[in-house]
Amino acid sequence: MEDVPGVKEALQNNDTAAAAAKIEENLKQQNNIPLNIAITGESGSGKSTFVNAFRGLCDDEEGAAPTGVVETTSEVKPYPHPKYPNVTLWDLPGIGTTKFPAKKYLKLVGFEKFDFFIIISATRFTENDVKLAQEIQKMKKKFYFVHSKIDNDINAERRKRDFNEEKSLKVIRDDCVQRLRGLGIGSPQVFLVSSFELHLYDFSLLHETLDGDLPSNKRDTLLFVMPNINPEIIRKKKKTFKRRLYWLATLSAAGAAVPLPGLSIAVDLAVLVGAVTEYVFAFGLDIPSLKRLSDRTGVPYTDLRAVIISPLAAAEITTELLLKVMTQVGRTASLILAEEASRFIPIVGIPVAMGLSFITTYKVLNVILNQLAEDAEKVFEKALGQ
Repeated sequence: MEDVPGVKEALQNNDTAAAAAKIEENLKQQNNIPLNIAITGESGSGKSTFVNAFRGLCDDEEGAAPTGVVETTSEVKPYPHPKYPNVTLWDLPGIGTTKFPAKKYLKLVGFEKFDFFIIISATRFTENDVKLAQEIQKMKKKFYFVHSKIDNDINAERRKRDFNEEKSLKVIRDDCVQRLRGLGIGSPQVFLVSSFELHLYDFSLLHETLDGDLPSNKRDTLLFVMPNINPEIIRKKKKTFKRRLYWLATLSAAGAAVPLPGLSIAVDLAVLVGAVTEYVFAFGLDIPSLKRLSDRTGVPYTDLRAVIISPLAAAEITTELLLKVMTQVGRTASLILAEEASRFIPIVGIPVAMGLSFITTYKVLNVILNQLAEDAEKVFEKALGQ
């Protein structure tokens, strides 16, 4: 995270309250950057199932986009992410229907609010898909072709005696690309995706491409909502959270500047509860996410839970629980006591207390973050039977 404007100046002027307010405002903004993703394509292409998979939901869960063998989307329908309401996937009606003809499609769905479009097809991309892509391009928006239900195609190919998965995927991808070129798209990039097995095929490549194309301020937003499709996603989330540790620790230090007994630890706990809750959600270690993973993979919830070490995973994050965890991190208790005592030393007490508060919060969050990231990787491996 870049330097927060005004914080250094406020600290140099001993205005810790102003510094804390600027940090809090910046962190809040970082966590509320809007991201609107349009999912479109022809009827029956698997749009709704893709929307649900991206949001980490099963098709039959409450809040999931309705799916079916016939077109189930008759209007522009927003589906906020269950853990990140600033991220919305929009399930758009199939292009080329009577209500949404191709020529008026973008205007009718309100193209201006979307950050990018994902055009989905379960078979071959059509002229309507290409017309839509060309119109999106005219509006200077990004679009991506996704060939969904690739697992069905591979399962059909698997019946052949000379089956080779890599070769079959190349044939399918090349066919999609050649068809799109023939319909007028210059250098199309096609992603082969299974909404039921996001860790396979091209979903990782799709994320990498989106990450490279999005403005820098929206990349972290996309990253945190991404399902843990591979260990690299987990490591990227951990790295991003590490960048924010400095500002969280600085926020804690600002609380230590006020000479009131117990105030600093109260500020620290508030910072810790918010940060750790965010870690648990992003790593998919909350109870609902673990149960969904169990349902999707068939691995019992108890087996997934058994590989987790951190007491903060699959638990309600409370101040009491965090205090207990903090005391288990080396020398944390003595640092807290030293901070409380030093605050009342004339002249040098407040700066010393601020330094100790910074060190304590940084150290605790760093240890917790590392352990939760390790747990997320263990859960991923267990779910896939590795």
